[in-house]
Amino acid sequence: MQAGTASRLAEHPVPDNRVPRFALTEWWSSHGLVAGVTSRHGEFDLGLTSRDPAGAAERWRLLTTAFSSSFSTFVVSRQIHGTALSRAAAGADGLQILDGFDGHVTGEPGVLLAVTVADCVPIYLAEPASGVLALLHAGWRGVAGGMLERGLAELEAVANVRAVDIVMHCGVAICGECYEVGPEVVEAVAGFRPKGPVRLDLRAALADRARRSGLRRITVSPHCTAHERGAFFSHRGSGGADGRMVAYLGRPMP
Repeated sequence: MQAGTASRLAEHPVPDNRVPRFALTEWWSSHGLVAGVTSRHGEFDLGLTSRDPAGAAERWRLLTTAFSSSFSTFVVSRQIHGTALSRAAAGADGLQILDGFDGHVTGEPGVLLAVTVADCVPIYLAEPASGVLALLHAGWRGVAGGMLERGLAELEAVANVRAVDIVMHCGVAICGECYEVGPEVVEAVAGFRPKGPVRLDLRAALADRARRSGLRRITVSPHCTAHERGAFFSHRGSGGADGRMVAYLGRPMP
């Protein structure tokens, strides 16, 4: 089931053997924001419930070190497929691991927001003039629960801006062709109940919701976690066995 369209904006590989990742280079050139997602190259699993905690800790160390010249604070949470957001602030140096948040908002430079993903959609939101940012994690439960709308409301409240001033990108995630769901999921996300299973494009659904909320600058990644399992982890593509990538967004320190 398709639900609207948006412009394509691809993430590009970064030549860094320590931390394999794809960068949203146009957000840097246009808005001065660091944005992207890690990849699975070298099985660079950043899951917070990894079966290899020592290895995961070392990979997180490599990630934070790679960005330490521009960011002093790194914020991530153990996610619960909900809609709770944290307001992240600079000052607590190093990695902050929270519990129960599926998104983060900040208006401060030097704070790198992060969410873990492996099919779900990382939603990047920014109001470039003020530098206020939000990074959200949304699977079908998050979309149905209004995670995008919650994030927009928080960002608008912090930045005191209109929705039309906000830029949005739906990042690397599973595509509609690869995501077959039951009628109850479609009903929760789209408000109607089909007769049987259908293919659901979460990024298109989010783009449609964003447009109805007043956003005009909306882009969608062309990458699919299930189609491109050589580059990305996919929970569905692996039958639940895969690790996690980390999507990140921040405004560097001056």
